[in-house]
Amino acid sequence: MAENVSRRIFLKVAGTSVAGVGATVAPVGSAMAAADNRAQIQAAAGMAVLPYPKAAIGKSRAMQANTPVSFNYPDAESPCVAIKMGQRIPGGVGPDGDIVAYSSLCTHMGCPLMYDPASRSFKCPCHYSMFDPEKSGQMICGQATEDLPQIQLSYDAATDTVHAVAVAGLIYGRQANLL
Repeated sequence: MAENVSRRIFLKVAGTSVAGVGATVAPVGSAMAAADNRAQIQAAAGMAVLPYPKAAIGKSRAMQANTPVSFNYPDAESPCVAIKMGQRIPGGVGPDGDIVAYSSLCTHMGCPLMYDPASRSFKCPCHYSMFDPEKSGQMICGQATEDLPQIQLSYDAATDTVHAVAVAGLIYGRQANLL
């Protein structure tokens, strides 16, 4: 003897069954998909990360204390400044650990910064932001909301040469430091 099942009851039973099976299988499927995505992201990230070039800035003994040395890094469109501060600085290199370098583009709107030896700071002539090279390029005051990108340096004692080797922070106006 056959029973009559209304359309409403059939849809309720069928919907509940599908939802129950989906809830059981979904965590397994999503965990496998997440693992696959992580592996793909890690592989792609390895391919997308470019090495910074190593660029000579100058000889440590030739640098004068509290006098900026201009250079471009990591490419010709990225103006930077190295300064021999005359006293050991955190992150400084050279025989006395006193040489640091920064991007010379203001982090507010990219105006070119000037180093002021009297105040021992970088000053932006456009909107008056100031940055402290003795404290990792920390913003002192002004419109900027980020510290200066610091150029990572290395020192070769055998040749007395200071090299730029990387950038910590994003250079103004870029999505990536290496183009």
